[in-house]
Amino acid sequence: MLKEFFKKIYEAIFSTLPIVIIVLFLHIFKIASIGESYDVIKFFLCSIFLVFGMGLFTLGSDIAMTPMGEHVGKEVIKSKKLGLAVLIIFVLGTLISIAEPDLSVLANQVPINSMKFILIVSLGVGFFLIVSLLRIVFKIDLKLLLFIFYGILFLLLMFIPQEYLPLAFDSGGVTTGPITVPFIMALGIGIASVSGSKNNRADSFGMIALCSIGPIITVVIMSLFVNAPLKWEGLDIISKGSIFKDLWYGFSHSLKEVFIALLPILVFFYIFQAFTVKLPRKRLLKIFIGILYTYFGLVLFLTAVKVGFMPLGVNIGKRLAMQAKYFLIPFGFIIGVFVVLAEPAVHTLNKQVEEISGGTIKKKSVYLSLALGVGISLALSMMRIIFKFNILWLLIPGYFIALLLSLFVPKVYTAIAFDSGGVASGPMTAGFILPFAIGTCLIIDPNNIFAGAFGIVAMVAMTPLITIQILGFYMVVKEKMQRRTIQRRIKVENENQIIYF
Repeated sequence: MLKEFFKKIYEAIFSTLPIVIIVLFLHIFKIASIGESYDVIKFFLCSIFLVFGMGLFTLGSDIAMTPMGEHVGKEVIKSKKLGLAVLIIFVLGTLISIAEPDLSVLANQVPINSMKFILIVSLGVGFFLIVSLLRIVFKIDLKLLLFIFYGILFLLLMFIPQEYLPLAFDSGGVTTGPITVPFIMALGIGIASVSGSKNNRADSFGMIALCSIGPIITVVIMSLFVNAPLKWEGLDIISKGSIFKDLWYGFSHSLKEVFIALLPILVFFYIFQAFTVKLPRKRLLKIFIGILYTYFGLVLFLTAVKVGFMPLGVNIGKRLAMQAKYFLIPFGFIIGVFVVLAEPAVHTLNKQVEEISGGTIKKKSVYLSLALGVGISLALSMMRIIFKFNILWLLIPGYFIALLLSLFVPKVYTAIAFDSGGVASGPMTAGFILPFAIGTCLIIDPNNIFAGAFGIVAMVAMTPLITIQILGFYMVVKEKMQRRTIQRRIKVENENQIIYF
């Protein structure tokens, strides 16, 4: 266990170090200063919190969240009671989404009643988790569902107030974060493993993809019944006057927030365990220890994001916008490439991708595709803020290309790509990248914060759909070329053979 923990810490250091180096580079060369010595020390402490938080979370996810999801998925299908399975999945999906810290981070930045907003978004996740279950049970093609639901979504966009549009797409990105992803992905693996599907490798992916659509549609529907326009009310930045007070305030709030987040899932699983799963005590104890790792990992991670990285994002955004606004475009690309590596759920996805594919889809390839996708998305988002054009100019062609590519790549790559879109937009995006975009907007276009800054999470969720499928297309072409080379070699060898009679 200790060896595995140190391995996770090493991975977390590797993921976080590039962001720290970039921030220090900007500070040392006075491009965008972190602030006074107080702010520098706080940033370093939060970076350490981030590393240990990621390490503990990923270890806890492997030990607890993944096995819990798989067991629930298997037992739901084994019961062969579809009505009961649908009810359980809906309740579970709604509870998990309410528990998602990313959603709370976004809800606290929006001038809508936070509990009302979280509930509306969570109901969307619960409903589309049912759709995901039915897709696997009745063997419905994921591509067909993606075409249908994105078609409905873009039709609805014609009737909603424009300031709600970026927020709707952002809500789809934040619901698939560090708590939701491990559990739902494992749930999909569990369901697919006993569903009798011939293509259960591809079927085990795609649940995240569909669950990302639900919140977008429910927020769009909500906006049709809301007459009041969205008004920016500012960010709630933690600043209590001392490093200790800031860290304690963030830590104590995260303790409560993550406890409330994990408790419904834990209670649900142990009730399920008592009546259905009935695992041995040793397995239950191991899962409980894993939950503790997950809990304290998320507490440390969220404390680092709220106390250190959120105010830092706003500050860097403001400074760059004032001093060199066109530098925001390449900087957006660079920071996007590295920020995605610090997302906890990305590590969970990539681990499961390599395991489910039997090693044929390498983690490095997925990481590279995700990093390029997120880098491009942030560069485009900075262009949108600077030149002030509508986000639909990017989203409509982007989703069109993504859906078109799905016709030419293997099903497993489409499922992984659409899952990756939700996974890439995690707490670092909501807690660092979104505040960074808000900071730039406060200088460049302060009257249009919702039209300019919001939507950046949506962009982060969209571009991996294209880059991962391009990876799939490349792999298909490469495989065909290898087959042709082998066939030519066999043909030449056959022609050179001497036949004796």
